Amino acid sequence: MTMNLLRQIATSRLPVSFYRTEDIDKVRLLRAAGLVVALVPSPSDPIALAGTPSAAQVLAITSKGREELAKFDYPVTRPPRWRLRMPRIKTLARAGPTAPPPAQRESSRLQ
Repeated sequence: MTMNLLRQIATSRLPVSFYRTEDIDKVRLLRAAGLVVALVPSPSDPIALAGTPSAAQVLAITSKGREELAKFDYPVTRPPRWRLRMPRIKTLARAGPTAPPPAQRESSRLQ
């Protein structure tokens, strides 16, 4: 799929070259859609539009290409929240006088 190739291009160091015929055709599609800036060879026989191209080179991903990547990568899978929490350390209750709650302390100060 072409979007997989675009994702592969986004994760690699640019410029990147492709030599297989099917990859070159996908780069042509990405270039025609305006998602990448690429150098794509013309066919060796321009009248018949046929021939084997040697390589295609992707120079950059356009802003439209980055937007499309953002659409296909959304939503990002995140680990469950419980894995991010630190374990709670439980302490034993102290045997002694307990302090009054903060609301009671403030009311006793005002009187």
